[in-house]
Amino acid sequence: MGNLHEGHLALVNKARNNAENVVVSIFVNPLQFLPNEDFNQYPRSLMNDCELLRNLGTDIVFAPDDKALFSTQQEILVHLPPIANILEGEFRPGFFQGVATIVLKLFNIIQPDIAIFGKKDYQQLHIIRLMVQQFNFPIKILGEEIVRAPDGLALSSRNQYLSKPHRSEAKNFYQTLINTANEIKKGQHDFSRLQENAMDTLSKRGWLVDYVSIHDQRTLLPAKANDRELVILAAARIGDTRLIDNLEFNNEN
Repeated sequence: MGNLHEGHLALVNKARNNAENVVVSIFVNPLQFLPNEDFNQYPRSLMNDCELLRNLGTDIVFAPDDKALFSTQQEILVHLPPIANILEGEFRPGFFQGVATIVLKLFNIIQPDIAIFGKKDYQQLHIIRLMVQQFNFPIKILGEEIVRAPDGLALSSRNQYLSKPHRSEAKNFYQTLINTANEIKKGQHDFSRLQENAMDTLSKRGWLVDYVSIHDQRTLLPAKANDRELVILAAARIGDTRLIDNLEFNNEN
């Protein structure tokens, strides 16, 4: 959605290493914002974005306006499976339907062979992979690892909303996920308790927590004790800024 940072640019570099031509789409998608969210305030910096992309050798920047993508009211939307109604889908109803619909439109327009998405939006990546598979798109979906600041905070366009004290506190968001993963690696498999402990830890530090939840990487279903490839996903608000993050790891115990 533009306002590019190093996390976005890592996607472009990966594309450059996997394809002859690189197209970057930039579009702040109104379909994925709830009425009370920050669509009008979402940072837009197209000229600067284009300069960054030019320096990376991007071949095409596709930055349509609303009229180009919505010549008429969008009445046909992608219907998604129940996995879209948990985690982000629970707290942002309709979000993934908006994402999937606009990505479907972009795929139809651009006709990519490969499409690259960041792992910070972990559930989004999972849903896009399902959509491509079940609609038989001839597109290879690649995920790119999260790019983090030196203190561990996942890079995000919304980080610029953080006040100085909240930016200092934000490093504890990822650290809480690390601590939870370490407990599992030590043999603690009461996932409900671990999730509650993590949420309580963040709450005591001033966070308004939506979820900290442990899932199977492959299915994104809630994890069971014998699952090996796990991911902890989290969303919480510090001040006026809502952040999401996740941590993949192997449970060897």
